[in-house]
Amino acid sequence: MADGPSQLLERVVQQRVTLLLKDSRQLSGKLVGIDEHLNLVLDDATETTAEISRHLGRVVLRGSNVVTLHAPHPGTGKTA
Repeated sequence: MADGPSQLLERVVQQRVTLLLKDSRQLSGKLVGIDEHLNLVLDDATETTAEISRHLGRVVLRGSNVVTLHAPHPGTGKTA
């Protein structure tokens, strides 16, 4: 049986991920938490837009704002 989204995300907790948000911003940071609604907590997050890049620190993101999540393969550090 295939894993659901939360099980797949649990595999990359404590790894760096890159998120594309609905408003075209990109966030990168270490995924430190996830809940049943797919809300995410990132540590050491950096926000990148077409104009700027800035360090945000710890952020909580509503899962419905995330369009894509790019994560390394668990245990290898290599990206898909």
